[in-house]
Amino acid sequence: MLRLVPPLTLFLFLCPVLVGLAGTIAPAFGYLPAIGAVELSLDPFRTLFAWPGFASALKLTLGVGALASLLSLLGAVSLVAMLSGTRWFARIQTALTPLLASPHASVALGLAFVLAPSGWIVRVISPELTGWTRPPGDLVTIRDPHGLALVAGLLVKEIPYLAITLTAALGQVPALRLVACARAMGYAPTTAWLKLVLPQLWPQIRLPFYAVIAYSLSVVDQALVLGPGTPPPLAVLATRWFSDYDLAQYLPAAATGVLQLGIVIAGLVLSLLVEHLIARAGRRWITRGGRSGLADFVLPMLAGLATLILSLGLLALLGLALWSIAGSWPFASSLPRVWSFDAWMGMSGRLATGLATTLTIACAATLVALALCLGCLEHESRKARRPGNGVLWLLYLPLLVPQIAFLFGLQVALVRLRLDGTLLAVVWAHLVFVLPYVFLSLADPWRALDPRLARSATSLGASPGRVLLAIKLPMLLRPILIAAAVGIAVSIGQYLATIFAGAGRISTITTDALTLSSGADRATIGVLGFMQSVVPLACYGIALTLPRLVFRNRRGLL
Repeated sequence: MLRLVPPLTLFLFLCPVLVGLAGTIAPAFGYLPAIGAVELSLDPFRTLFAWPGFASALKLTLGVGALASLLSLLGAVSLVAMLSGTRWFARIQTALTPLLASPHASVALGLAFVLAPSGWIVRVISPELTGWTRPPGDLVTIRDPHGLALVAGLLVKEIPYLAITLTAALGQVPALRLVACARAMGYAPTTAWLKLVLPQLWPQIRLPFYAVIAYSLSVVDQALVLGPGTPPPLAVLATRWFSDYDLAQYLPAAATGVLQLGIVIAGLVLSLLVEHLIARAGRRWITRGGRSGLADFVLPMLAGLATLILSLGLLALLGLALWSIAGSWPFASSLPRVWSFDAWMGMSGRLATGLATTLTIACAATLVALALCLGCLEHESRKARRPGNGVLWLLYLPLLVPQIAFLFGLQVALVRLRLDGTLLAVVWAHLVFVLPYVFLSLADPWRALDPRLARSATSLGASPGRVLLAIKLPMLLRPILIAAAVGIAVSIGQYLATIFAGAGRISTITTDALTLSSGADRATIGVLGFMQSVVPLACYGIALTLPRLVFRNRRGLL
């Protein structure tokens, strides 16, 4: 039975992507029999290109994606290069946890509270520094036409993600010894890190960086809050057209999704070319033997900017908490004048329903993902054969393909199967995104487990099943729980997957928060945004605490 788990896993999380792509590409070329479109043509693309704001939307998509990806990488590399090996490194990692756990949507909502013309920053400096006694009507700080607020929102989420990935990769490289050796030869610390450590880390963060590129070029949830509305980025435009009551809009929407896919592929190819050029230039830079250079001045400044961005993210999460209990917060008070739980009480019914649905979907998707990943890893252990890089690329496929490029096609397939709008369909759609993160969280601890333990138990007569249940799973309880917490956090953050697979009939706290983001009062949005952040954080807390309770008399298992 165990040998069937890997192909079953590939089927369950790759099938929706491939079927969804086919179901989006066909309407993009005019073929969608369900609405009477049966002739192949390029009319959907012509309609898209003729849309009045197309050029601006395309420029906005490319600009935001390129800027956010590049700055995220520079910020993460500079942070890790400057702080690894120092006592501040552990503190920064702890500070990153709330940002990593919080969904993109809740970070965007919190940033809107902080950056808006009537937001927290303006309130703190007004009227003493600005003279404003009312919110400035001509100041545009969010939904700006250049997408700078959207870039800031992406940086708050992607810098911690890449920094944690770099940190995990550091465990496989003798970074401290390499830097010490180089410093003994007269190299400046940052130059030594860039020349000796970063080239060894890059192969391990290449795919996570590609995932950042794909997400930044096709982001929807943060763009709905922080991005401009007219014209919006292409992914948001496609989402609007897919949600339109006019069924004829499905065809140009599908064409937009296919164009979005082409943009992401072009972005990844361009990244590969740039990587090749940088590698060639880097080899010459290394062999030239310079002991210091421009990097020694630039990297500390980039690390400072990255720290500022991360501080802004933490301030955004604090802003959500404050607004959720703000009874009265007039401009330009720095803090609420009246504290109240009225918003929590008023939202209690809707919040309980949304939270129950959210946790049901998240737990179901995570449990299935855990079962599949454990089965794959156990099969790998028994066969003593690790999968190659091709499997790793397959794992990242749902993270590299823009969601808007395949979720509509998946919805069409679900309609044919009469599964659209069901809890099963939403769980399956979430599984596509949860499973890669659960596997990547669990694979390294599982493979690092000493194989002599299993061999010893087998030599004493234990069956493979008993070795798994009595040795491996208890010893790996903590990584398993952390992987489960990661899976739940990923599921809670899903917006498009819930909208399309749920056909608008299933709502979670994330879909509720984004639906209300443009019309509800700030206290209501604060409640929903805060819950989006606090639930994943609570899961991480349980994952770290439970093993201590279970193994309180067995310290060796912690």
